[in-house]
Formats: sequence, structure tokens, C-alpha cells
Amino acid sequence: MLRNGAAGGGGPAAGGAAGHRPVRVWCDGCYDMVHYGHSNQLRQARAMGDYLIVGVHTDEEIAKHKGPPVFTQEERYKMVQAIKWVDEIAPGAPYVTTLETLDKYNCDFCVHGDDITLTIDGKDTYEEVKTAGRYRECKRTQGVSTTDLVGRMLLMTKAHHSNIGPKGHSPWTGVSQFLQTSQKIIQFASGKEPQPGDTIIYVAGAFDLFHIGHVDFLEKVHQLAERPYIIAGLHFDQEVNRYKGKNYPIMNIHERTLSVLACRYVSEVVIGAPYAVTADLLDHFRVTLVCHGMTEVVSDKDGSDPYEEPKRRGIFQLVDSGSNLTTDLIVQRIIKNSTKWCVLGQTKHGTAAASSEGEVLFDRCGSLGLQREVIVTLGGSSGLEFEARNQKKEAKELAVLEAMKRLEEKH
Repeated sequence: MLRNGAAGGGGPAAGGAAGHRPVRVWCDGCYDMVHYGHSNQLRQARAMGDYLIVGVHTDEEIAKHKGPPVFTQEERYKMVQAIKWVDEIAPGAPYVTTLETLDKYNCDFCVHGDDITLTIDGKDTYEEVKTAGRYRECKRTQGVSTTDLVGRMLLMTKAHHSNIGPKGHSPWTGVSQFLQTSQKIIQFASGKEPQPGDTIIYVAGAFDLFHIGHVDFLEKVHQLAERPYIIAGLHFDQEVNRYKGKNYPIMNIHERTLSVLACRYVSEVVIGAPYAVTADLLDHFRVTLVCHGMTEVVSDKDGSDPYEEPKRRGIFQLVDSGSNLTTDLIVQRIIKNSTKWCVLGQTKHGTAAASSEGEVLFDRCGSLGLQREVIVTLGGSSGLEFEARNQKKEAKELAVLEAMKRLEEKH
């Protein structure tokens, strides 16, 4: 059980310390297929100041520089706004970050991860603000990337599934894969206990590839009470695979936990919640209301209704989010766009970005970060480090591209 932060930002008050002007921070990006790595970047950025504004690029800008996004700009705006460390979004932010943009939003500096972002012609998108000394860097979250998630979908692998489960080991004892994630969970989940007068609402599910459909649902649930306290129960990977099949979940239990904790509408997360909503669970958390979306409810292993107990108590409610987006539909969007990404990559093949340390040849495939980087010439240790850093990433991306090619041949 992990208690989440308040619905607002996770850093100092927006007004700043007494007697000091609040520090306004700027971040920008595509924020397509948002995962906990994006959320962690925004968490770090928010901690550097008092108020965080996040610029989100339009579909047109992304298509020009990287390829067609999976999610529309309206979906991406809403997804970013749902991240609890974000105070404000700036729709239609320019792809290249300029001093003019920072001044327009009265931001002191911008923050970006320690990776390279380039325009279609190979220029650093943050060059101007770096030169002016109005650029800060945060650490990229290890162990997650959009490329890796797309690879899991297309390659149909299950290697990412956690062995944590009802019969497994505690995630706090002896699971090396989880050690780094456990630190992130502590950072993500620093919140409050339910207070007298709060309406405690329980929702449960996989919450896989946490997306705008989940956000729409949780927002609707949040609106059901004046003082909602939403507890999200996340099922273990093995349970999700039982009722979803294929290689679901795409994200393992640890990754899904972080994604849900980053949502401003969620107050608390139960890791490895039982599939059936039992009397013990309802009593333990003092649940007032149990909600489920309009998706099909799969029976428990014994054929029983997992919501039998809350229905018996008269506290079960179906909530229509107004969204039909599911994890399956996201996968279909990616497969549909795969040809466009690879064609774009072929047209961009040969674009070179030169620097004093070496020359890099780029072959980009879409906004999902399917970018192969090949060192043409190297001069200096930084070039060698850059090459080493991208060797594993390139192998993953090549595997994804091969999977896309096979899908094209089938269709």
C-alpha cells in the first residue's frame, strides 16, 4: 500500500518561500506514450523550483521532426496535465526551445534530461537556452524507454514480467530488478492518509501502459465526491496475463505502480491487489464506493464475479469515462504507424549532426524514439562514451524495426 501525493504539485508551494519571488520552471517535449520516465523528469524539474509549466508540441511539429505521434495533441495535453507535479501546460509549444518562449511564460530556466534532442536538420533544440545559461539538466530514468515498451508490444515478449506474486518473494527482499524502482516509489509516493469526511473510493485493474483512457476514468471517479480519496488496486503480472492473455501486461507491476502514482487523481496504490474485491479489503480500507469502467469484467478463477461483495453492499458503481481507448487500441495504432515511421527513417537516412567531438549519423523512425545512432567519426572520450551508451539501445531498436517489418509482410 502506497499513499500518493496531493492532487497538486509535489514540490514547494507555487508562491515560493516567504519574501522570495517564486522560481518558474519550463519543460517541453512530445510526451507521446507517457510513461513513468517522463513523470520522473517532471518530478525532478518541479523540485528545482516553485511552479512548473510544461510545453507540449503539436502533432504537426512532431510529424515534421520525428514522425507521426501515437496520441493526438489533445490527448497528450490532457495526459501531461494529469501528472501531479505539473502546475500548468502550454499547448502548441515550439519544437526548438528559445529565450523568447521562456520569457513569454516568465520562466527562469528550462529543464531537460541528459539525452540529446535534435531537430530534423541535426541541431540541438536547447542550444540557445544553454548558451544563455538558462538550462538545467536532470537524470534520465534508467530501465524505461518508449522504444523498449514498443518492442515489448511488437515482439510479444514476456521477459519484462515480474516474478513477484502471491507465491513469489517480497519486492523489498532479494529482487535486484526492483531495487532501483523501490527508490523511485518512495520518491513518487509521499502523501497523506485519508481524513475524516473523505469519500474513500476503490478502483482496481491492470492500468497497463497508463494512458488517457485511464486518466478520463479516474477524473470521472474523482468528480463523484466533494473530497475523494481514490485507492487504486493493481493486479500482479500473472493475474493480468490470466485475464488479458497474449504478453500482457506490457508494463510490469513495478512500472505500472509508478505510472499510477504519478496521476494527480490517485491518492493511494495497493500493489498486488486481489482480483476479487473482498469483504476484508473493503473493511480494511474503509471503502465507501467501488467503481469500475465500462470494459468487460472477467470472472475470477472459480467463475465468480470479482465485484460480488461490493454489489451485495450496494456500493458498486459503473463509471462511463466517455473514452473507448484501451491498451489493445494503442498497440493497433503503433502497428498502423510502423510503416510511416520506417519510411520517414529512410528519407532521413544520411542526415548528419557534426560536433567538435565527432560526427553522428542519424536514422530516425518516428516520435517513439526509434532512432538508430551510428558513430561515423569519433574524436575524444565523450564520443566514445556516447557510442557505448547507445549500443544496447540500438540493438533493441533494430529488433523493433525487424518486428515492424514482419508485421508489414503479414498485412
